[in-house]
Amino acid sequence: MHADNSKGDFAASARLLGIAAIAAIIGMFSTLTAYALLRLIAFFTNLFFFQKFSLENTSPAGNTLGLWVIVVPAIGGLLIGLIARYGTEKIRGHGIPEAIEAILFGKSRMSPKVAVLKPLSSAIAIGSGGPFGAEGPIIMTGGAIGSLIAQHFHLSAAERKTLLVAGATAGMTAVFGTPIAAVMLAVELLLFELRPRSFLPVAVACAVAGFCRPLVMEGGALFPLQTDVLGATGLAACAVAGVVTGALSWGLSTALYKMEDLFMKLPLHWMWWPALGGLAIGIGGYFQPRALGVGYDVIGDLLHNNLAVGVVAGLILVKAAIWVVSLASGTSGGVLAPLLMMGAAAGVVAAPYMPGGQPGLWPMIFMAATLGGMMRAPIMSVLFAFELTHDINALLPLLTASACAYGFTVLVMRRSILTEKIARRGYHIYREYGIDPLERHFVDEVMTAQVRAIDAGTPLREALDRYFGEDQTHRAYPVARDGALIGMIDRQGLLQGLANPQAHVMADLFGANVPLMALPGETCRTVANRLAVHGLERVPVVTDARSRRLVGIISRSDLVKPSLAFSEEEDRYETLRRTPLHGLGRRFGKARRRGDGLA
Repeated sequence: MHADNSKGDFAASARLLGIAAIAAIIGMFSTLTAYALLRLIAFFTNLFFFQKFSLENTSPAGNTLGLWVIVVPAIGGLLIGLIARYGTEKIRGHGIPEAIEAILFGKSRMSPKVAVLKPLSSAIAIGSGGPFGAEGPIIMTGGAIGSLIAQHFHLSAAERKTLLVAGATAGMTAVFGTPIAAVMLAVELLLFELRPRSFLPVAVACAVAGFCRPLVMEGGALFPLQTDVLGATGLAACAVAGVVTGALSWGLSTALYKMEDLFMKLPLHWMWWPALGGLAIGIGGYFQPRALGVGYDVIGDLLHNNLAVGVVAGLILVKAAIWVVSLASGTSGGVLAPLLMMGAAAGVVAAPYMPGGQPGLWPMIFMAATLGGMMRAPIMSVLFAFELTHDINALLPLLTASACAYGFTVLVMRRSILTEKIARRGYHIYREYGIDPLERHFVDEVMTAQVRAIDAGTPLREALDRYFGEDQTHRAYPVARDGALIGMIDRQGLLQGLANPQAHVMADLFGANVPLMALPGETCRTVANRLAVHGLERVPVVTDARSRRLVGIISRSDLVKPSLAFSEEEDRYETLRRTPLHGLGRRFGKARRRGDGLA
């Protein structure tokens, strides 16, 4: 037997190459934008906390403002409120939910205002002490760049989505130097599919950003670390770490949205909320200066065990408190860096009670598991931690903890920190991916092969009496000439033809236009879309578009058949074999009910 070459593993076309080429350009632009955003954050940090014009990276923790440090974040929050009210509300929030909303409900269209005002507002928020990361803003900004470039080409909404995500993930790659994790972020959070048409351009954009990054920023791992292999005794400890970080994720997410509810009850316009959040940041920063700003230097110290446990405990409490309050106020900033810091801090506190004797290992594990549980993206979190540290020995512990944290939050939380915000705007997102049953089956598997066709030379009145009389079996029939399709006809179309004095036989009702049809090797999804677009109940099936030899007909009722097979797989529970262990378990259960042991 020979394979049917009309059926392949993937759906692809030559357009894929063009989209990938555009994605490569977007990757370069996103890298430059990421560099500009980081420099802008440094500029505002120096301006707000040290009253100087400089683009050098400086930690706000070294300021000498005293009590005035409480006012600085409030000023930044006030500026953000003004930008949001008189610029665009799209700058509010932490970036990723807004990108998801644009993808799923906005046909991946983003405005130039977002591309300009999002990085500006985020730089002000972080530069004035906001406890946020640059990744959320750059994901939103890079996505806006990808969307704006895509809007200059003749593309579908799905292709615009691909380029939007390419820009978003390329920006993340440029900030952290994590191209593989960025691709997985796209797969687990943004694309809502895993197809060559979207995966390849995103991978190209991230690869380009990864290669371009050392040209404008420092290359290598952001937090280089090397740990020893954790023994088998660490499996249970990693599982415990996953549960603890899952609970931490639940607590932070719950606290965030409860705080957001409190802000909603304030008798103030939302424009003033970021300023109130800024006051909370300032108060926390006064007592714990290292909680201010992005905190990449603090994450490095946590991973290398450079801070005392008591200091870390205070840091995590203050960081969590000001992050929850400020983010709930509707300011602009990302969530990845704060989650990394809070997770790593929890790991430092837990490390003395964990096996292995490696102080740097557990902060890294807790850091990744917190990210995986909070964002429901366990593979991304594992690869993210690996690319940040280049510690290959930690992969298995990272996988175990992140999977457990993910499982905990899936069972306990209905929505993640990202999708909860979208749900509050009236949209529900279902994040499970699976192959559509209609994609798995082809036309020739479900079509009706026994077709009753009307010959093209049949007189109209005879066709009406024979096919649409009392014995009518179908609503519409294909019309064929020597076995070749020329069109489809129903009762209404035939009656209209009878009213035309120039029409005598069936062939007179059809012009030179190519009729709508299906091919045996097309997927059921393709045909279902065709029926939906044209408002049809059925289409004829032909061997090929040239000969149009009629071989069948496919209707909406035929397209239900793949769903029946899917239901059989998903909903039918059965025991195929009874093993000795099964019988032992049954006998054991009976013995326990009798209360006489196994004997």
